[in-house]
Amino acid sequence: MGGIQLNAVPVSFATHVVGAIAAVMVLVWSIHFRGGFVWESENKNLIFNLHPVLLLIGLIIMGGEAIISYKSLPFKKKDKKLIHLVLHGIALILAIFGVYMAFKFHNESNIANLYSLHSWIGIGVVVLYGIQWIYGFVVFFYPGGTPLIRKESLPWHILFGLFVYILAIGTATLGFLEKLTFLQNSGLDKYGSEAFLVNFTAIATILFGTLVVLTALSQGPREDEFSYTAI
Repeated sequence: MGGIQLNAVPVSFATHVVGAIAAVMVLVWSIHFRGGFVWESENKNLIFNLHPVLLLIGLIIMGGEAIISYKSLPFKKKDKKLIHLVLHGIALILAIFGVYMAFKFHNESNIANLYSLHSWIGIGVVVLYGIQWIYGFVVFFYPGGTPLIRKESLPWHILFGLFVYILAIGTATLGFLEKLTFLQNSGLDKYGSEAFLVNFTAIATILFGTLVVLTALSQGPREDEFSYTAI
């Protein structure tokens, strides 16, 4: 895969830093401001708190790291291919559990499911992410497609993967907005520290996604210029 005339490695360093910051911010929000997160609780809000944590750290951050692994890691192509596959798999599993926790919270709190744009697009993103992972596993990993199938599907696989990831970033941003709106309607100070933290976490998420896409489109190590095989 070609790319813009920019060295992917230093851009990837910035990506890692912003991803770490976003992860810390969502954890601070969920633990310090929202009281933590658990699988079972009489306080159903603690169940919901797992939703943003799992989706941001899983689908967004680990998924982003999987995307840029070919351009940021100094390993052989075979090793990076496995890392790429595993990170995407973990991201998908965490995303599924994150979505489940939202349903669990709604069901145990007698709240309707799937009524918002965030939820509609979110389900679509997870489904498309799963399809992308399965297709990549079968065609590029095991049992593997023919050389012609891999060659012709690779550009579309990469394009579709970036599309789904950008859609995931937009969905996460909608989620932050939706939750913050609910909290503010329930009395949360619109100019308080928690509101600012949520907004800055959303901004960090957008910045991370932007850096992921920029890294993916940049020039990787010379040995990888003609061997990029995304899964």
